[in-house]
Amino acid sequence: MVALPAQAASLGDEPGEWTIAPAFTSHYLFRGVELAGACFQPAVDYTKGPLSLGVWSSFAMEDRVDGDSDPEIDLYGSYTFSSESEAFSIVPGFNLYTYPDAEKSDGLYTATFEPSLAAIFSVAGVEFTPKVYYDFMLEGATYEITAAVALPLTSLGTELDFSASVGTFKWNEVAADTSPPVKNWGDYWTVGVAVPVQVTARSNVTVAVIYSEGRDNYYKQGTLPQEINESAHGKTAVTLTYSITL
Repeated sequence: MVALPAQAASLGDEPGEWTIAPAFTSHYLFRGVELAGACFQPAVDYTKGPLSLGVWSSFAMEDRVDGDSDPEIDLYGSYTFSSESEAFSIVPGFNLYTYPDAEKSDGLYTATFEPSLAAIFSVAGVEFTPKVYYDFMLEGATYEITAAVALPLTSLGTELDFSASVGTFKWNEVAADTSPPVKNWGDYWTVGVAVPVQVTARSNVTVAVIYSEGRDNYYKQGTLPQEINESAHGKTAVTLTYSITL
């Protein structure tokens, strides 16, 4: 990062902004895996210049997985370093995933910590974000690239936000306090479209539809045969989010 012609924008004296965003989704999908059915997923975000900090959470209303994916309360943060022309950015960040009901006796983690590093640049109007994550508890990396483009709908006062991502991961310790360790690896891809509708000058409602699919997702412990992850499959989710900035 030091060698790149990038600079951190000053935090300045301007006040930061708080964004509150309650959301409902028909399915909780994460890296090609269905973690729960319908969920309430509220979030609170604080942004000040290049700094972003927040809390994201998920509470299952159906197909609840005790201690594994519900409830989930995550802390996240990132800081954006941009080139002088702002055509290229590097974004270090982190996610702290927490599962208050998880029991180690069941092989579940109460928390995992995953720092990340992303680059952001545009080509022909399409924004690309290659990103690498490393989870210190699961002892493994995830590699992902996302492409996003916005199609203006000027006559309707909105736009269509298209996105697509593809990724692969390999984790070496997915079960807590288990010997020999349990490994998990797989690939995934996701496509989606979102439509934001402005409600007031500082609030909007967004409807999003995504399709996510996990492939070649397996578990393996020691010398035992590998087992397929039945939760890694193709699934469509619809999400409704209300967002207000204070």
